[in-house]
Amino acid sequence: MIDSKRATFLGLSAVAVSAVLATSAWAAKEPLKIGVPTSLTGPYSQLGDEVKRAVEFAVNEANAAGGVDGRKVEVRFLDTEAKPDLARQQAEKLALEGYNIMTATIASSEVLAIGPMLGRWNALYVATVTKANDITGKQCQPRLFRVNRPDYSDAAVIQPWLATRSEAKWAIVAADYAWGRGSGEGFRNAAAATGKTVVSENYPPLGSNDYAAFIQKVLDSGAQGMWVALAGRDAITFARQAKQFGLFDKVTTAGISFTTDGTVKVLGDVVKGINTIINYSATLDTPANRKFVSDWAKAYPGDSPTNFGGETYIGMQVIFQAVKKAGSVKPADVAKAMAGGTFETILGTQLMRKEDHQLVGPNYFGIVEAVNGTLRPAIKMTVPAQTATPGPDANCKL
Repeated sequence: MIDSKRATFLGLSAVAVSAVLATSAWAAKEPLKIGVPTSLTGPYSQLGDEVKRAVEFAVNEANAAGGVDGRKVEVRFLDTEAKPDLARQQAEKLALEGYNIMTATIASSEVLAIGPMLGRWNALYVATVTKANDITGKQCQPRLFRVNRPDYSDAAVIQPWLATRSEAKWAIVAADYAWGRGSGEGFRNAAAATGKTVVSENYPPLGSNDYAAFIQKVLDSGAQGMWVALAGRDAITFARQAKQFGLFDKVTTAGISFTTDGTVKVLGDVVKGINTIINYSATLDTPANRKFVSDWAKAYPGDSPTNFGGETYIGMQVIFQAVKKAGSVKPADVAKAMAGGTFETILGTQLMRKEDHQLVGPNYFGIVEAVNGTLRPAIKMTVPAQTATPGPDANCKL
């Protein structure tokens, strides 16, 4: 081993010394290998890029600080194309190659395909953007965890907003798979609780290119308001076509994952004034988040973390802290350290519930408007963690 005095004598820089010392320390411990089966191509490729950047940022940050629990962090990405069968295959490949602590898949249907296999693969999975209630509900698994807000958390936010609205008739446009259907159900329940009526439900397939028929159905229904649960390329395509039909001028529009930082950046004024649930924002004014946003800007000049990027970074924070607490990278040990633990995140201290492996955190509601000259989702209402994350689903049997 080269000590710091010897390295200085040899003419090595301080950075080189740190690298030598870190490499020597890492050699003594098994690395932390993170597997990321995510959508690098297909309709959710934009979202896949956002989570990929967040994972890479977290890994680089950790390694620059000497690793996690003295371990080098390694990461491997495999493309799932947002297809459940392919996601299961890619996750198995990662697990067999030793990347058996996994995260950052995009579609809920993919995670629901991966979850039941984790025990067989000797793996662990942490969901960071997937929302289907069943992930921490009736299809919960001992080695499956979630750090982001599920559909029922979004429903807890939309209901008080709906109660203030005069629009009596509403339409739903949501993706035709687990997340979209779950979001539609959550909105329908919130509408019923506030005396509203859902007069049109529409579930276009993932990757649709033509939404004209669905848009016309909303127009013909007499709906005064519309709930949209579409993401990525689907959200962009639908928004542009809805604007052409004048739909946004005729109905009050609100949604989830529809007008995110990424889609607003692409769509601009097309989505100005749309109401939205905001699960994470770079504008959140906490010391930890301010530092995260500042450090992100140094790594990605001129950019700020998106909602999916922020949520994924939280997932990495939880994984790193659980590994350190466990003193191990074995999935069984990390899962034990994660369940029931508290974690320091950019949203504050949060509890990973032991009963269902759901991280208890706050949620937000706002509107797309100009913030410091830039159009983006702006928070107007904060719902505290205990209200935003209702109790565990009794159907979860861990």
